[in-house]
Amino acid sequence: MKIATFNINGVRARIETLTGWLAEAQPDVVVLQEIKTQDEGFPADPIADLGYNIETHGQKGFNGVAILSRLPLEDVMRGLPGDDSDEQSRYIEATVVGHAAIRIAGLYLPNGNPFPGPKFDYKLAWMERLRSRADALRSSEIPTIMLGDFNVIPEPRDAAHPERWLDDALFQPESRASLRRILHDGWTEAVRLRDPDATRGPFTFWDYQAGAWQKDNGIRIDHILLSPQAADLLVDLGIDRDERAKDKPSDHVPVWVTLDA
Repeated sequence: MKIATFNINGVRARIETLTGWLAEAQPDVVVLQEIKTQDEGFPADPIADLGYNIETHGQKGFNGVAILSRLPLEDVMRGLPGDDSDEQSRYIEATVVGHAAIRIAGLYLPNGNPFPGPKFDYKLAWMERLRSRADALRSSEIPTIMLGDFNVIPEPRDAAHPERWLDDALFQPESRASLRRILHDGWTEAVRLRDPDATRGPFTFWDYQAGAWQKDNGIRIDHILLSPQAADLLVDLGIDRDERAKDKPSDHVPVWVTLDA
């Protein structure tokens, strides 16, 4: 089962980008972030024509997440538990059944800028709620994968120029520590399994400004976390870097794993 995350940065504006990648990469399950549309405005038909079931948790103009799956989606949950007053559409869960049942948790973690301030406080509070949900998912013993745009640069090697991010919410010690606490609870960060000793990159995001793509001035903020049971099923993983060079790209590229499921 090939499972991917892709911050599409506006699904209606980039529906051809998305469907072209789906047809080429052939993922079984995809979580999307920043669909930037309400549920009723999601361009479902061209995606359904490729054989995908679709569940969305949208919001007008910004945020919004979705799960696309060639397999049936069961037990869909929208919204991250822990704060009934939170109206931002950033989290969606569902179970996908192949050879084994896999719980999928797709997320778009708050950016947190400007730092310091209330948006950064919201980011840290959201991450604590995510940790609580991660504990519940891990305790269920169902193979679970949490993936999406975490808006956290975990280490200096995850930025081409880490010194430029010192005042940014994505690289604050508190943001990085919050992610480490989740990992230390028993989750595996999939991309680092491939090249744990890498000194630079790989990257998953390049800004549209200042020739960031051409200069390879990237950062890695799109992550895949595996529960112990899911990590045991890992077969392969990758980053579809070349998507950033195509026409009308997102500023993020897809990241994926294949599980024996």
